[in-house]
Amino acid sequence: MKKHNFYAGPSILPEFTKQKVAEAAIDFAGTGLSVMEVSHRSKEFVAVMDEAIALVKELLHVPSGYSVLFLQGGASTQFLMAPYNLMNKKAAYLNTGSWSSKAIKEAKLFGEVVEVASSKDANFNYIPKEYSIPEDADYLHYTSNNTIFGTAFLSDPESPIPLVSDMSSDIFSRPVDVAKYNAIYAGAQKNLGPSGATLVIVKDEALGKVDRPIPTILDYRTQINNGSMFNTPSTLSVFGCLQTLIWLKEQGGVETIEKINIKKAGLLYDELDRNKLFEPNIKAVEDRSRMNVTFVMAPGYADKEQAFLEYATSKGMVGIKGHRSVGGFRASLYNAMPVDSINALIQAMQDFEKSI
Repeated sequence: MKKHNFYAGPSILPEFTKQKVAEAAIDFAGTGLSVMEVSHRSKEFVAVMDEAIALVKELLHVPSGYSVLFLQGGASTQFLMAPYNLMNKKAAYLNTGSWSSKAIKEAKLFGEVVEVASSKDANFNYIPKEYSIPEDADYLHYTSNNTIFGTAFLSDPESPIPLVSDMSSDIFSRPVDVAKYNAIYAGAQKNLGPSGATLVIVKDEALGKVDRPIPTILDYRTQINNGSMFNTPSTLSVFGCLQTLIWLKEQGGVETIEKINIKKAGLLYDELDRNKLFEPNIKAVEDRSRMNVTFVMAPGYADKEQAFLEYATSKGMVGIKGHRSVGGFRASLYNAMPVDSINALIQAMQDFEKSI
């Protein structure tokens, strides 16, 4: 039976990426060695890093004056690394979910944090629209896509100060005006590649302006000066990220994949709005994530939740159980998710509806 992978992360990868990683795990670039055992300073792997960086810049139209890094430690390390490097006295934060709450907690270690808006009052089921941004803050931080709750910013927020964003779960899913940002960071394992690497895009001239000393390995300038190789990078993950970037370019790039993502998410949301058994958690259409669709049983059908989970699982659906803080279901529709899998989930929902 075909498996339809809706896990939130680590998550679905393009077949192209999986095949290329499998091949390189045995024989990387004709070296006779695995990509997991070759030196990261070998010319073969340096070429991988260089090409990955070049493709990030090409696909996101990164302007000059920005550096692209492949680091480790996930977005959780960037929660502290970003303010360590970029916050001198004060920064503004939008609180729209669990991950932005954790980023706020870390940022408070480095200066004053102004929480300009929060959707915590409604269990993070909307994106705040009205808020005032302090213009004397060093940056405005936001989480672009909220994996757990299913909300998202579908375009760059308007801000009088530079932006910093955690884009772990929607990087490369929509165009981004990188020139508005001092930093963008993303764990690879949701929409870019195998777990183990963290993408960082940082504005060079924003660095070196804080008063505090920064530990060597946590200083973005250290990583820039060493080409992401101050310490040993996650070679397998970076190689996998490169393959996904190659695949994405072959699909037509970010602008094309956004159109596909809009169509894919629309199919599932349309079914959720129609099917009597289910309802989407996020009511405001403009706040609905295209990457992580969260939904629950409709009123009167809550007792059918486990039955539907078992039925969907029997039809090959994997990873649709919702996060414990939300409950219900979550279908993650990352770039690599084929429309056939979404249609299979929709068919399971329709068939289950008919059986009730």
